[in-house]
Amino acid sequence: FTLIKVRIYTGRTHQIRVHLRSIGHPVVGDKLYETHDIRVKKKGVALGRLWLYAVKLGFRDLSGAWQEYAIEMISRLVRLSPQDEFKPFFSSFGRQLPEYDWLKLQNVKVYRYRFPNRLFFVVARLFGWPKLDKLMGGADVFFSPHFFLAPLSPGCRRVTVFHDLSYERFPEFFTWPQRLWHRLMEPRKPARFSDRVIAVSASTKADLVKYYGLDPANISVIHNASSLLRPSEAALKHFKQLNHVPNRFVFSLGTLEPRKNIAGLIRAFNILRSKPEFGDLKLILAGTKGWKYSDVFNEMKDSPYSKDIIYLGYIEDSRAYYYSLASVFVYPSFFEGFGLPVLEAMSCGTPVVTSANSSMPEVAGDAALLIDPYNISAIASAMESLLSDPELSALMKEKGMERSIRFDWDRAAEETLKVIHS
Repeated sequence: FTLIKVRIYTGRTHQIRVHLRSIGHPVVGDKLYETHDIRVKKKGVALGRLWLYAVKLGFRDLSGAWQEYAIEMISRLVRLSPQDEFKPFFSSFGRQLPEYDWLKLQNVKVYRYRFPNRLFFVVARLFGWPKLDKLMGGADVFFSPHFFLAPLSPGCRRVTVFHDLSYERFPEFFTWPQRLWHRLMEPRKPARFSDRVIAVSASTKADLVKYYGLDPANISVIHNASSLLRPSEAALKHFKQLNHVPNRFVFSLGTLEPRKNIAGLIRAFNILRSKPEFGDLKLILAGTKGWKYSDVFNEMKDSPYSKDIIYLGYIEDSRAYYYSLASVFVYPSFFEGFGLPVLEAMSCGTPVVTSANSSMPEVAGDAALLIDPYNISAIASAMESLLSDPELSALMKEKGMERSIRFDWDRAAEETLKVIHS
């Protein structure tokens, strides 16, 4: 977000001058604002402030956690603060910006460009050009929903959101092009150069302090939230029949990559499935194919119960149904900056098994069974506990739904707006 703040001065002539810096585009209500004087009766009277925003929207896809964060956050900010102007900056050579309804609000002015993102990042990184705030008519604050050292004019403040530092803590989970990309982007710089930093978890805040040496007082922890709700029982029944969803299954959602530990989950499922009482149990996996996804497919193929393992690929609109119909949701990741699927599963009333590391205990609290992701037997044992004990399962469902209420997008947007205004 690029933020333009109206500065109000009171001079000896008892006038208040309102300076709008570098504005050459419509602001609010398609009006053009210019520097002008307003006569008042008393020196020192403050008439108020006008805040103008711009946000960079440059998504390659909308399937990632930070992309979802950006959409959920921005759609609320523009409605939460109608007196402010938001300037979404969208840049893509081949993709079109989805027609979100909030982009049509009076306080939103979209700036569309066709810069190829890779070229844009390289030019920005090497030459410090173009000044992003200038492309949108000037700004006081640039709010980035993901780290990006955008070239900005002097005096333009910077607020940056960090979702995780997995690339610092576990570089072995990234391909060499991904590691090279992070090295070129130098996330340490936007972290240190930002006037304020937002972390989506206390775990990420701790990493920012440890790895980048940031002042803890300059980092605000503002949690993500879940926009999913459990569908009605009638809708669930219809979906189950229409899509031939099994009666009893373990569900996991996440990119098929080493960090998500899907191969470990399959091995734990094998242990559970080998027991006679779990002869009808299925494992359903969903998520995009990531780095080394073939390792997961090989694990599926080598499983003696491969016919009981179902891979759905990437799902969007139907994921609330799979969460809600699952007997257990398992998320044995080695590391997360937040762990949104854990929260989504709890909000849909599904008992959860997840890792006792990084941000996941912070999200789950006592509303999930926490395990060591490196201990396959522990993963299998936790799943068995929830599948075999109806009272424990019901308790975890209830606790999960209660805990999920604590995470709210509207409250997160209010807290974010305070940081941007500060």
